[in-house]
Amino acid sequence: MLMEFSLPLRGIAAGLMIAAPVGPVNVLCIQRSLQKGWKSGLVSGFGAALVDTFYGGIAGFSISLVIEFLIREQFWIRLVGGFLLIAIGAAYYFRPPLSLDSRARSSGQSDFASALLLTATNPTTVLSFLAILAMLGQGQHQPLWQTSLLVGGIFLGSMSWWIVLTGGATLLRDKVGDNTMRWLNRIGGLAIAAFGLLNILLSHRHKG
Repeated sequence: MLMEFSLPLRGIAAGLMIAAPVGPVNVLCIQRSLQKGWKSGLVSGFGAALVDTFYGGIAGFSISLVIEFLIREQFWIRLVGGFLLIAIGAAYYFRPPLSLDSRARSSGQSDFASALLLTATNPTTVLSFLAILAMLGQGQHQPLWQTSLLVGGIFLGSMSWWIVLTGGATLLRDKVGDNTMRWLNRIGGLAIAAFGLLNILLSHRHKG
């Protein structure tokens, strides 16, 4: 019985450990929360949380065929994902800041899709899940209902992080001026592009 109650908690811990480290989606979520408002940041986080849950399900249910494919195709996933990140980083670097005095209307579908795509093309996500779930004792096959509890906890843990991050950024929104936002766009764009370059370098290292 104790094991049953601990499974969602383990999943929440895994979701937090995957979502919390600084990455391109974290940068994107903060920028959108500051510039467009909390809805934009939260929708972006929701897209990332769904991918975290998907990869967590693959690892938790031990779908070996998919796991082997993702590991085998690391080179192409890192390479394509890297160039995508560089392109997005360049777009954010040169994007003029929207006036915080005006309510920017953002496309929820665009925010959701871009965050989902960024998370999905990051192979570090699935590889980290494999390591973390093994550490949490999920290396062996478990009954369906037990693994479902774990995967549900992963979504809760990941989404909790995005709610906290979005809320924190939104609280600072009124204190950020247009000039500051311009520099945040540039810093964020450089950071996202740097993650992309790192992925490309890692792809060639993996291929070699």
